[in-house]
Amino acid sequence: MGQGHGHGQGHGHGGAGADRRRLLIALVVTLATAVLGAVGAVLTGSLALLADLGHLLTDAGALAAAVFASYLAARPSSWRRTYGFGRAEVLVAGVNALTLVAVVIWVAVEGVSRLFDPAEIPGLPLLVIGAFGLVGNVVSLVVLAGGDRANMNMRGAMLHVLGDALGSVGVLAAAVVLLTTGWPYADTIASLLIVALILPRAVGLLREVAHVLLEGAPRDIDPQAVQAALLEIPDVHAVHDLHVWAINDRTPAMSAHLVVDEASETHCGDASVLDRAGDLLRERFGLAHSTLQVEHGAHVGHENHCG
Repeated sequence: MGQGHGHGQGHGHGGAGADRRRLLIALVVTLATAVLGAVGAVLTGSLALLADLGHLLTDAGALAAAVFASYLAARPSSWRRTYGFGRAEVLVAGVNALTLVAVVIWVAVEGVSRLFDPAEIPGLPLLVIGAFGLVGNVVSLVVLAGGDRANMNMRGAMLHVLGDALGSVGVLAAAVVLLTTGWPYADTIASLLIVALILPRAVGLLREVAHVLLEGAPRDIDPQAVQAALLEIPDVHAVHDLHVWAINDRTPAMSAHLVVDEASETHCGDASVLDRAGDLLRERFGLAHSTLQVEHGAHVGHENHCG
C-alpha cells in the first residue's frame, strides 16, 4: 500500500524584493568604486590597487548575477520546472565563489613574483584612492548587511564586497607604510594578506554550493534524527529510502517510505500516520515539504491508494 504525501510552503516575495534592491544599490556603488580604482591602478602601478580592482570587477559581475538570480528565484514553478528557479541563486553563488578564487590565486602568483622584483609605488595617491575605495565598500556592506543572512546568494555577494573592503584596508596600510618608511614590499605584502583572508571564505562558500548541488542534507537537519523521530510514531515499524536535501539554502525537503503493520487502520484518514508524520517533520525539523509513502512489509512493487 502506498501513498504520496506532500506539504508545500510558499515564500513571500517582500523580503526577496528588499534583498534585490540592496543588491542593486551595492552594484551601483561598486561600479563607481571600480572606476576610481582603475584610474588609481593605472596612475600608480600598485599591485594592491590592482588586486582591489580585480575584486571590484568580479564583485560588479557577482552583484549583477545575484540580482538576476534573485529575479529568477522569484519566478513561480511550472510543469517543466516543478521546483521553480530556486537553484539559480545557488548556481550564481558557486560562479561567484569560483571567480573570486581565480582572482585571489592570480594576485598571489603576481605578489610572489614581486617579492623578487619590487615595484616603486607612490604612497600618497595610493592613500587617497584606498580611502575612497574603503568608503564605497563600507556603504555596500552596510546595505547588504540588512538583507537575508540565510540566503546563499546574498552571502556570496557580501563575501565579494567584504573582500573589497579588506583590500581597501590593505591598500591604506600599504600607503601608510610607503609614506612613512618607503619600504618597497609594503604593497606586495598587503596584497598577499588580502589573499590569505579571502581565499578560505571563497572556498568555504564553494563547498556549501557543491553540497547543495550534490543533494546533501542541510547542515541543521540530521537524517538519522529524522529517521529516529519517524520510528517513534505508533504503527511505524521501519523507515527506508529516506532522503533529505535542499532546493536552495532556505527550502529543505525530504522523502521516505514508512513501513506499517498490515492489520493497522491508522495509516489513512484523520490522525493518520501520514498526518502525524507530516506534523512531526514540520514542527521538529522545519521540513514543510515532505513526501511520504506508507507501505506494508510485504509490499513488492505494487501500490494501492488508501480508500
